[in-house]
Amino acid sequence: MTRGPIQFDVSVSYGLPRAGLPSAQSFKKWAAAAVKGRIRKADLAIRIVDSKEGGALNRHYRGKDYPTNVLSFPADLPEGVTVPLLGDLVICAPVVAKEAKEQGKTLAAHYAHLTIHGVLHLLGMDHEDEREALLMEQLERDILADLGYSDPYEGEN
Repeated sequence: MTRGPIQFDVSVSYGLPRAGLPSAQSFKKWAAAAVKGRIRKADLAIRIVDSKEGGALNRHYRGKDYPTNVLSFPADLPEGVTVPLLGDLVICAPVVAKEAKEQGKTLAAHYAHLTIHGVLHLLGMDHEDEREALLMEQLERDILADLGYSDPYEGEN
């Protein structure tokens, strides 16, 4: 693990009205918590979208005809290019709001969790098998606890 990051640039854009959504500063704080001690230098783009854009992206890139909460797009740079691009996250605001309400979570807590979850995917972590899922979930719990949020998996089986 590194001690950094020494440089972490996060760009946040909104594809829908910002009313009721977390600030760009909040997304930057959550993303920085996810990379802390894991990378030294990176650029990340986060886009908050509506259901139409989220559904179109999920359909195009994953073949799923519905919007999902978060999509992670790791940087795929040509060989020899050393730009510190981590990748892109797309977070679908209506899906996040619906899930937060259904799960009895605050909107901020759910956005924090999904931002951290997405960034961990960009760092190469996954949950394809039970072992990977348990490791990733524990890391998410630890990062969220450091930020003052409760366990996002509490009550799930």
